[in-house]
Amino acid sequence: MDPLAGMDDSSTDDDAASQTTEDDPQVPERQAPPPPPPPQPAPPPPATNARDVPHYQLQHTMQGHTSSISAVKFSPDGTLLASCANDKVVKIWSPFTGELIRNLNGHTKGLSDIAWSSDSVYLASASDDHTVRIWDVESGLTTRVLKGHSSYVFCVNYNMASNLLVSGGCDGDVRIWNPQKGKCMKTIHAHLDYVTAVHFNRDATLIVSCALDGLIRIWNTTSGQCLKTLAEGHDAICQHVQFSPNSKYILSTAHDSAIRLWDYQTSRCLKTYTGHTNQKYCIAACFSVTGGKWIVSGSEDNKVYLWNLQTRQIVQTLEGHTDVVVAVATHPHQNMIASASMESDLSVRVWVDRGPPPL
Repeated sequence: MDPLAGMDDSSTDDDAASQTTEDDPQVPERQAPPPPPPPQPAPPPPATNARDVPHYQLQHTMQGHTSSISAVKFSPDGTLLASCANDKVVKIWSPFTGELIRNLNGHTKGLSDIAWSSDSVYLASASDDHTVRIWDVESGLTTRVLKGHSSYVFCVNYNMASNLLVSGGCDGDVRIWNPQKGKCMKTIHAHLDYVTAVHFNRDATLIVSCALDGLIRIWNTTSGQCLKTLAEGHDAICQHVQFSPNSKYILSTAHDSAIRLWDYQTSRCLKTYTGHTNQKYCIAACFSVTGGKWIVSGSEDNKVYLWNLQTRQIVQTLEGHTDVVVAVATHPHQNMIASASMESDLSVRVWVDRGPPPL
């Protein structure tokens, strides 16, 4: 099932335009006008259900990181939650109990990003020590150290088949790796500034990247050729991008406190989501498709925001963090969100939607 199938890219705010009937009944001449109908009570509001409005509530608060958390990611099988931070450590948690399962230690500097292989066996981590490490999560051991970036590695992602890994660094390069062999297959001199996000589309034929140069670029994975460049406004420096689950769209976040949904084939911005605050930090947004279709993002006002993907309306805010929420993730199968915060908070929080409260 296509998580974003049927999305109307031409929807407007005129959908509720008035309707008229073709044939008005004829009124006989000289007939007195009928008395006005008695006033009717206002119709009840349309019924809502758990799919119309989310009802997320805090389930677990996990403490343990000692420096700003940079990313949280659910494993594809949904059984584990990984977090990484500037304290050089990757932590593996149970999202269901909130317990810490193990620490992955080995990096010599802080971490900016993590990514799971599709079988939930391996985890890749991107570090300021200029390397990407691949971990066997069950044993907690490093299986590969990928070296090649000449500066901090800021972002990393597997393709669906997990036979490719893409990373982006503060050297402006995007690198494509064979994770089994630990070899760099291609280096793309992609941007003139820090590369802050990289992501494969569903069949791994394309890579999208963004950087602090304000540009979003789409690359042919095989040739390394740049196929398209999307430019946001000068005040909208892009800091995170990803393909939608059906790979038809790109979601981007920017420093003008706006999240945008792009049709990258026509270079059109279809939807803009606003209301949160994002002017300083690299804050990621993501899709939630397990219940309703939501856009989820952290914010510099210490909250998590959820928007209706179609209407662009804020449908819920999650409050509890006491510092900037820089990382969010959505569970692959259940109505569950993870969020993580910065220096004065240092918590990972798990939120669960069990439906509307009883009347």
